[in-house]
Amino acid sequence: MQFDDDADLDTSEVQDVRGSRIPGGRATVGGGIAGVIALILGLLFGVGPDQLGLSSDGADPAATSSSAGQVQESCLKGQDANSREDCRTVAVVNSVQDFWRLEFQRRDATYAGARTVLFSQQVGTACGAATSAVGPFYCPGDRKVYLDLGFFDDLRTKFGSSGGPFAQAYVVAHEYGHHVQNLMGTLGRSQDGRQGENSNAVRVELQADCYAGVWAHHATTTPDESTGRPLITELTRADIRDGLDAAAAVGDDRIQERYQGRVTPESWTHGSAAQRQQWFSTGFSTGDMERCDTFA
Repeated sequence: MQFDDDADLDTSEVQDVRGSRIPGGRATVGGGIAGVIALILGLLFGVGPDQLGLSSDGADPAATSSSAGQVQESCLKGQDANSREDCRTVAVVNSVQDFWRLEFQRRDATYAGARTVLFSQQVGTACGAATSAVGPFYCPGDRKVYLDLGFFDDLRTKFGSSGGPFAQAYVVAHEYGHHVQNLMGTLGRSQDGRQGENSNAVRVELQADCYAGVWAHHATTTPDESTGRPLITELTRADIRDGLDAAAAVGDDRIQERYQGRVTPESWTHGSAAQRQQWFSTGFSTGDMERCDTFA
């Protein structure tokens, strides 16, 4: 995956609070190894901590900055995205939102942007406080995506993904798929409390995978506002394989087999490896969000 070296990056779409602390209190995510396993099995690539049983212990959603704001100083051009992981995240966020703005406009609708918050260890949100153990998530309460970049190392070392820049882009695009669902009123369909391979929770996650694929289909043709040229200049077959590998690595069946030694489809919340790959591929091959109706 390559970015246009001369493109201007819009860092206003990313809030960098790495090195910040949450004032007053700490995030709690459940006790002992059971709590950790529950998080791994149920929360990866999900939505906000309020739905995860996390408590804020009185923490204020706003973070107090210490050494925050690195991307605003360092991520200025596409060439920065080609050399730095945090700048690459900024560029992917820019590209994803450029596409969805145009897609909503094409449908005579207005896309309301969402910021990505880069944090380390723990963060306060409108959905409650969370730690890095939750993994990347979207909070509908403040319409923000939350991401600890250390997750990308975990994706490789703990979940067996091949990694790579586009695997990271897939994660970001999936979370923005949840934002699109929130704007369209479909995200709430996952809140019926049910689990299992045919549950709405799984269907919501698979649709977000499909939306990530739709963006990927258009990524090299969506014009960047600063240059009029696509911000992403190249996506190779190897990039797409990395994205598909990441999708499979976080399938419920793969995670359950790795961490509990057996597969229990009745407790799925995100879908199997094959399903996640299938729906990303559907979005990527068609480029049509209408083909992402996982509820049909």
